[in-house]
Amino acid sequence: MVVLPAGSFTMGSAPGEQGRVDEREGPPRQVTIERPFAVGRFEVTFAEWDACVAAGGCKHRPDDRGWGREKQPVINVSWDDVTMEYLPWLSRRTGKAYRLLTEAEWEYAARGMTSASAPGRRYWWGDQASREHANYGKDQCCGAHQEGRDQWEHAAPVGRFPANPFGLHDLHGNVWEWVEDCWHGGYAGAPADGSAWTTSCSEPSRVLRGGSWNDSPEQIRSAHRTRIRPAVRIFGFGTGFRVARTLDAR
Repeated sequence: MVVLPAGSFTMGSAPGEQGRVDEREGPPRQVTIERPFAVGRFEVTFAEWDACVAAGGCKHRPDDRGWGREKQPVINVSWDDVTMEYLPWLSRRTGKAYRLLTEAEWEYAARGMTSASAPGRRYWWGDQASREHANYGKDQCCGAHQEGRDQWEHAAPVGRFPANPFGLHDLHGNVWEWVEDCWHGGYAGAPADGSAWTTSCSEPSRVLRGGSWNDSPEQIRSAHRTRIRPAVRIFGFGTGFRVARTLDAR
């Protein structure tokens, strides 16, 4: 786990940002994270999920598609699997309350900045997609692509690409990551304190962030977002997650 500091950032994208799909990424708004919180340095791996299965905490043993398990990010797990089985098991085992990131926390973590006045770049390293920094697909949708540091035709083992300024790996590309929030078609009315938005949902779906190994540069941007129903295990090319924890006030 990595402790992220309190700070502010501009969430979403401006209408002119390259790759912006529609109004789902706006309007841009300032969000203030008032307290530090802890985030998994990596996406949860198959080894970690399999430990839950072995202990009887998780019933579902997800298919790895032949890519291997161990340090591969777990895929083909639903939001329900994560929130009803894995996170409760992990919390019981450790005595600490684990949860998913909120959508605002996820974007704060992905951008790697603590000031709302900092430039709102498309990726934590800049405005141009880079295969030295992330595992993603063809420049024009869709399909896997191997080049530079990106030598995988599927999801890469966690931590094979550089960490962002917060010390977090693989927020852009690799596998989609579940977050806590339900789906809204835009940010009008969203909380400004970084908390999860789980009321007045546009539909029962839950939000996914980050894109995958098969997605285009537009889909791995910090601001990009999509959704699926919480019981769906297989979406696109891999649904995974990383854990978070609220820290005790001091």
